[in-house]
Amino acid sequence: MKIRIERNPSTERLTALKVETWPTWSKEVSVFPWSYDSAETCYFLEGEVIVTPDDGEPVQVGKGDLVVFPLGMTCTWDIRRSVKKYYRFG
Repeated sequence: MKIRIERNPSTERLTALKVETWPTWSKEVSVFPWSYDSAETCYFLEGEVIVTPDDGEPVQVGKGDLVVFPLGMTCTWDIRRSVKKYYRFG
């Protein structure tokens, strides 16, 4: 299972995905486990996170990144700077 990251996608790409219509999620600096029972696509407005899949290498994501977390992935989120993101499941 691989986390897909698109760094600084174009405004046209974000508009085509209708990112601004997605709900937002915010979280302060913290560390916690997470499991994905559905794929998640998100666009980071703020923050910096190290996501470490249980069966993989740590990945750094943050402001300006469009990220897809795969269905079934179990990982640990290490939020280094408070996060705000748009997100969509499915």
